[in-house]
This record gives sequence, C-alpha cells and structure tokens, in this order.
Amino acid sequence: MAMVYIRGEASQYDNYRRAVETAGGRVRFGGTPEGCGALLLPGGGDMEPWRYGRDNTASRGLEPERDTAELMLLERFIAAGKPVLGICRGIQVINVFFGGTLRQDLPGHSAVDGCDSFHTVRTARSPLLPVCGPVCRVNSAHHQAVDALGRGLRAIQWAEDGTVEALCHDCLPVWGVQWHPERLPGELGGRLFRAFLCLCG
Repeated sequence: MAMVYIRGEASQYDNYRRAVETAGGRVRFGGTPEGCGALLLPGGGDMEPWRYGRDNTASRGLEPERDTAELMLLERFIAAGKPVLGICRGIQVINVFFGGTLRQDLPGHSAVDGCDSFHTVRTARSPLLPVCGPVCRVNSAHHQAVDALGRGLRAIQWAEDGTVEALCHDCLPVWGVQWHPERLPGELGGRLFRAFLCLCG
C-alpha cells in the first residue's frame, strides 16, 4: 500500500487524506517523508512572485516558509524518482520549480460564495486521457494559473478559455491538476487518485 506524504497538519487536509485512502493508499502528515513512496502537494495560498521572477501585482495569502519547504520536498522526491501529484497550488509549485511562471490573477475561475465553480476541460493524449476522457467537467476554485511552462513540462488539459488545467513531465512521474479531485463529485476524482497511486509501483 503506497504511503503518500503531505506536508502540514492532518486537520488541514482531511479531504486529501480521505481521497487517498479511498483510492487504496495511506497518508503521512508532517514529520519526515522518509519511506514515503509519493508526494502530494495540496491547495493553498499563492506563491511568492519573486520565485518566478515577477513583482507582486495580485498575489495574496503568501506562505514563504511553505514555498521553501515544498520546493525542497519536490527536489527530494524528484531526485529519488518518486511520483508527485500537485493539486491547485500544487500544480503551480511544480511549474515554478521547473522554471515556469504564473498568471497572478485570472478572472472567472474562483469559487463563488465559497462553493467551487464548474467548467468543461479537454484532455490531450497523455497519462490523464484514460482517467478523464477527451472532455470532462471539473471543479474550480483558484485565481492564479500556469503561464509559461517550466522545463520538461507539457500542458495536457485546458479550459475553454485556454487556461492550463493539467500538466505532466515528459520523463518524470510528475503530474499536476488545477482542479480539486479530492472534493470533486462523482468518480473522476477517485480515478485520478487511483491512477496516481499506480505510479508508486
């Protein structure tokens, strides 16, 4: 049974724990990632814009210590060849780690009155195609998104307005989605977590 590492307190990320456990994995929160087979980077506040060479024009909820810790975790898991899944903020951390940039404010993708919005996305031939199919509906609760892609990354899913909704690395087991599979109604979220856990061998 794969052990997935999530930095932070269990009480903050209970939806992620339930989703991973329902898919057949286990989660370790905080402490050391030693012995964990995969890394999950969950949603949260914005990254510091200087990390991708930009001034702060619309970023908020900055978490400098978290940025540093998650980038170090990414380096560690990637160096070990272990799978990584980034969700919402997590896809943005992945993109910045590989030298990409972010759009700091994106209209029309935020939650509405505290509830996720929903929109259609299209998926290219990629590891996500068997999970999502060529077209599906996903949830949305973000105001930032991937802009220029980092080295070795390719976009594999897009919203109707062209926003990158998922990416993967060309040769590493690294995936990122802008949506929230841990709280997506229906079977799609579960399929994504099961597919991710399969990468752990």
